[in-house]
Amino acid sequence: MKSNGTLLISRREVAALLRLDECIAAVEQAFKAHAEGRALPPGVLGVHARDGGFHIKAAGLELARPYFAAKVNGNFFHNKERFGMPNIQGVILLCDAENGYPLALMDSIEITILRTGAATAVAAKYLARPDSKVATICGCGNQGRVSLRALTRVRPIETVYLFDTDHSQAERAADELSSELQIEVKATGDLAAAVGKSDICVTCTPSKKYFLNQSDIPSGMFIAAVGADNEEKQEIDPRLMATSKVIVDNLTQCAVIGDLHHAIALGLMTESDIHAELGEVIAGQRPGRATAEEIIIFDSTGTALQDVAAAAIVYERAEGAGIRLNFAD
Repeated sequence: MKSNGTLLISRREVAALLRLDECIAAVEQAFKAHAEGRALPPGVLGVHARDGGFHIKAAGLELARPYFAAKVNGNFFHNKERFGMPNIQGVILLCDAENGYPLALMDSIEITILRTGAATAVAAKYLARPDSKVATICGCGNQGRVSLRALTRVRPIETVYLFDTDHSQAERAADELSSELQIEVKATGDLAAAVGKSDICVTCTPSKKYFLNQSDIPSGMFIAAVGADNEEKQEIDPRLMATSKVIVDNLTQCAVIGDLHHAIALGLMTESDIHAELGEVIAGQRPGRATAEEIIIFDSTGTALQDVAAAAIVYERAEGAGIRLNFAD
């Protein structure tokens, strides 16, 4: 099929074209397709830089047409205070996986935010107790906000505690989200107390030292560990990992850059201790929650499968308009 050029899509256009609910549905189907062997295996490459780093994530999916996507993101967590720029920014290249032609080049920020929150929602749908009403969110930036929005789509959340090392940010997020979602959202400085009262905990921070301790976790909790996406980041006590049922987004990736990586490095776990990949649970190949009492951790490093699924929605909606480059000339 002859291409009519490569579409350039800005962050503002991505935000206008992609909605959280459809992103959740697309990410769920992407995980399932991977488990059923209907996807190109995701890969990741990390490159460290001064005060930050880059990662490149790539994968392919057979959707309305075969798609391949590669995302290049820069992660520099002092950007906002130093330069007034986003801490995480980059681009996604979406290609036709049948012939390799670049279909679109789009800003990655909104897709990264939404698809990560979507994965948390999908995991909670399958792994959190159905009656989960109380949640704690650790980290109150864009990712913490979207994580809560996504959770409310799949569980009957009524009360939320927000924790951040910058307490004023937690307070601002609490005001915003309580008004938006019409539920009780409170900023807290006592993480252990909040977690002890919660059914769900989401960690989405750039921490390099774990802060969610084994002794603080109540029975039956579902934890979505989102922040660790390189080998230096860590949010979860390795002993908690070793004593919980752990489900990963991608086993190979989590063993290298997720919270699982730290438990393996300490000799507390091996890859064989992992219960399942999330896609296997969605596809019915492995069971999810077995009892109301078990603690389940979803190690979410973020895969390009999620990026492909979201980018395809954006491209198909934007296909008839926009600025194009022609790489075939």
